This record gives sequence, structure tokens and C-alpha cells, in this order.
Amino acid sequence: MDYLKAFLVGGLICVVGQILIDKTNLTPARILTGFVVAGVVLTAVGLYEPLVNFAGAGATVPISGFGFLMAQGVEKAIAAYGPIGILSGGLTAAAAGICAAIVFGLLAGIISKPGDKS
Repeated sequence: MDYLKAFLVGGLICVVGQILIDKTNLTPARILTGFVVAGVVLTAVGLYEPLVNFAGAGATVPISGFGFLMAQGVEKAIAAYGPIGILSGGLTAAAAGICAAIVFGLLAGIISKPGDKS
């Protein structure tokens, strides 16, 4: 049953992204940024954590889960360090994901032949 819940919630998040791509003039970068911001906002108002508890990886693996992770890091850092946690908490919590994105982006750039699109 856990797999089904994760599939349904993750699939719904992806369907929303696909609808935004198909029906709007938003660029994929703006849509991805919107999902991260939505994850932060939904965490701040207390709606994303119940979704994570219900769907598990279905809610944490999509990009909105990255916003959830950063918001949780900020909450913990504020509790531990005060206002300075606003600046450090999100990056500390998401450091592994950010590092992986940089390393794999570099590897993709080395392996492929990047060039100007024109």
C-alpha cells in the first residue's frame, strides 16, 4: 500500500508539472523554482509534512521535497542558533543534494559535448 500511495502522490505532483508545461508559457526553470517555493510555503503552513507522512518518497523525491527539506533545515537551525539559522539552515540540510547536483552536472558536462545551441 505504501508503494501505491507514493506512486499516486508523486504522480500527481508530476501531472501538475506536466500541465504547467503544456498549458502555460512558463519555462521549465520557472516551474521547477515554483515547485521548490511551493514546498517551502506548504511546509511553513504545515501542509507538506502530513503529505510526506502519508506518501513518503512520493512527496520527498519530487523537487517540491527539496523545498520541504530546506524549510525543515531552517526550522531546526533557527531553534538551535536563532536568527542566523535563517541563512545557514536550508543549505546545511540540503548540502548533500546540492553537492550531488554539482558533481553529476560536472560529470555530464565532461561526458557530453556541451555547446552553443545556435
